[in-house]
Amino acid sequence: MAVETYTIEVETRGTNHVIDLTPRVKEILRGAEIASGIACLILPGSTGVVTTIEYEPGVVQDLVEAMERMVPRNIPYHHDAAWGDGNGFSHVRSALFGASFSFPFLERKPILGTWQQIVFVECDNRPRKRRLILQLVG
Repeated sequence: MAVETYTIEVETRGTNHVIDLTPRVKEILRGAEIASGIACLILPGSTGVVTTIEYEPGVVQDLVEAMERMVPRNIPYHHDAAWGDGNGFSHVRSALFGASFSFPFLERKPILGTWQQIVFVECDNRPRKRRLILQLVG
């Protein structure tokens, strides 16, 4: 069984910036030596989300608004009291929604639904330079 590891770098605008990673993932798979297997995309960090959604403005806004309702920014968090950085909500969102997404690929193409894209959601309260890891096993 072979393993290949790649990086995807993105710059975010801060909280609720949603970035479609699908084109970059597809590009990596096209050039990979492994043709079929399982892929895992992970953010090595605790204030971002990697998930899948239809990447269109309406549903992206729905996702952002749902995250705001579920884990609002404007309430007290113990993390903020301890560290004073104001991003307690960011850590909670990442923990609840997840910082990784795994998917199968076949013939160097991800197996995704017609309207399904892989996205990164910035949860931190400031712009960030993110380095995500895509690992292929097959």
